[in-house]
Formats: sequence, C-alpha cells, structure tokens
Amino acid sequence: MGLLSLSNLSPQIKQYLVITGNYWAFTLTDGALRMLVVLYFHHLGYSPINIAMLFLFYEIFGVVTNLAGGWLGARLGLNKTMNIGLGLQIIALSMLTVPADMLSVAYVMAAQALSGIAKDLNKMSAKSAIKLLVPAGAEGTLYQWVAALTGSKNALKGVGFFLGGALLTLLEFRGAIILMASLLVVVWLFSLVALKHDLGKAKNKPKFKEVFSKSRAINILSAARLFLFGARDVWFVVALPVFLAVTFNWDHWWVGGFMACWVIGYGIVQSFAPYITGKKQGRVPTGRTAFVWAIYLSIVPVAIALALHFDVYVQVSVVVGLLIFGVVFAINSSLHSYLIVSYADADGVSLDVGFYYMANAMGRLIGTVLSGWVYQFYGLEACLWISALFVALAAMLSIKLPMSLMK
Repeated sequence: MGLLSLSNLSPQIKQYLVITGNYWAFTLTDGALRMLVVLYFHHLGYSPINIAMLFLFYEIFGVVTNLAGGWLGARLGLNKTMNIGLGLQIIALSMLTVPADMLSVAYVMAAQALSGIAKDLNKMSAKSAIKLLVPAGAEGTLYQWVAALTGSKNALKGVGFFLGGALLTLLEFRGAIILMASLLVVVWLFSLVALKHDLGKAKNKPKFKEVFSKSRAINILSAARLFLFGARDVWFVVALPVFLAVTFNWDHWWVGGFMACWVIGYGIVQSFAPYITGKKQGRVPTGRTAFVWAIYLSIVPVAIALALHFDVYVQVSVVVGLLIFGVVFAINSSLHSYLIVSYADADGVSLDVGFYYMANAMGRLIGTVLSGWVYQFYGLEACLWISALFVALAAMLSIKLPMSLMK
C-alpha cells in the first residue's frame, strides 16, 4: 500500500522527497562531524582559537563555493552539484580516518575545507531546486516547502550533534568517521540514479560575472543574512560548547545533547514558522516581517549577557536564554529562507540563491573566528554582546527590504 501510494505521487513531489532525503543524510553527517571535531580536539588540549581555526577553511570555502556553485548549478544542473557535494563529503570524511598522530591542524583544516565545499554545494542545490518544483505564484506553498526543508534539515543537524557526542564516546573518533562515510556512500549511489538530470539548468548559459546579484532586494537580504548568522555563530560554534564543558563541567554526552536539543528545537520551529507568522490568515512574509522578528531576536542575547554580568542564576540563564534565542532565531531564519527563494529569478535560480548563501557563509566565517578569539580573551558575555549588535544591524538592513511581495 505504501509503495502504491508512493508511485501515485507527482514527479515534483518525488523529486522533492529525493532532494530532501539527500539533504537530510548530508546534514546528519555534517552536524555529527562538527561536534566530533570540537569535542575531540578540545579533549586533546587545543585552545578555543585553535579549534576555531580548524573550521576556518570550512567557512572560507563555503563563501567561494556558494558563488561558484550557483554558477555551476545554472550551467550543469542542480542534480550534478548536489551529487558532487555528497561525493566531496565522503572524501572529506575519509581523510579523517588516518591515525591520530597524522591529524595535524593543517591536515584537519584541509579536510574541513572539502567538507565546507561539499556542504554549500549540497545546500545551494537543495534550496534552489524547491523554486523549480513549486508552481509560479504559489507563494504560500513555496513558503511551506522551504520551511519544511530547512526546518527538517536543522532538526537532523541537531540529531547529528547528539550523534557526534555519542559516537565519540562509543566508537572513538576514527570509528565514528568510518561509520558515517560508509552510510553516506549508500545515499550517494541512490542519489546518482534518482535525481532528475536537467534540474535547474538555465536556458541561457550564464557567464561567471553574473554570480553577483543585480537585485537590490537580494543584495539587502544577503547583507542582513550575513549579520544574522554571524550573530548565531559568534557564541554557538566554539564559545558555547567549550563554556559548557569548562564552566559547567559537562561531559561529551551532556554538551552534545544540549547542542542537539537546541538545533532540533530550532528545526522544528522553522518547520512551523509559516503558521507562527500568519499563513493561516493568508499572509506570507515581507521585509517588514523580517524587521520585526529581528528586533525580537536582538533582545535575547542582551538579556543573557546581563544575567552573566550580574551573576543571576548563570546556568539557568544561559540554558533557558539560548533555548529562547533558538526559537526566535528559527523564525528569522525561516523568513529569510523563504524571501530569498521568492525574490530569486526562476531561470538560473541557483545564481541568486548561491550569492545569498555566499553572504550566509561569510557571516558564519566571521562568527566562527570571533567565537574562538573573543571567547578566549573576553568570555561568553562578550560573545553575546557582539551577537546582539549583529542582530541589530540585520534589523536595520531589513527596513530597506520590499514591504510587499513585489521586488
């Protein structure tokens, strides 16, 4: 009965399910790898700055990949860029299966560079493909599909964080990496067969100079996205896991579990964002919606930083405060994910989406570097003040976005 129902699905729904499954599998390994690297190298005695440096090439190559990947997706098709991303992740994981004494900072940075390229090829391809599978003008459906894809991906990334902490305890670093690489090979082989071969090819082959968006709305939204994700990663990537391990004396299970719960909850809220922001009343987001929710978000890191400064129930303030940040941030992220797909041109959609996620990667890069450096010298409180400033800048930029669906 289940197989019969699946065979009756439209080609668009089938492709959406293949893309989503592909994205899910990749995200699970990506989340687990991040937690494995942070916890394993912290255990080896690496400083917060050195741990942040392990992710430096991951984020730098994410910036480059989104620009080049959007162009490649428009020329080659999104199925190819998505499968290339999966293949590169398998290579990156395989590089980390060498003996522990070979895992130098430079070597791990190189593996992380490949993983960064893989992640952003995969994400750009998945987000761009949704635009092509939803009928033109069906903005409500587009918002729901984007929210479901993004939310489910982030929930699985949270599962990946927990999985990373658990696998490090059960299988140690090398065993965990081998298991993840093996499972991803199976997904990659299925994806090579199942994805539609001409998905996302532009009618006119774009030149590389066209990767830079000419749309004012996309440029503004991209700048706001940069500060929004910088605001998250300035405390999330290095500062928080190390703070939980050192200040609260949490072990790998507790750190991985908390980070997992945060991202899972974040993903669930993203999936339901259309209902929170007014879809039931027939409304879809505009620039004003993005501005209002950014203002809400800016209040949260200020409150947590003040609690830390005045030593007010520190453990409760950090844990509960960051859970609240996750809820409000999820709605902001979901709004942005919808707006970029809505603003993007259908022909060569990956160009606009790639440019936007280049800004997203730049924000992650800035946040990652600041997370290690600011935490090491000034602590978590300073990271949270920077987070509040970045969100405020994102809100100010959002004022300039279109106040209606017209570009």
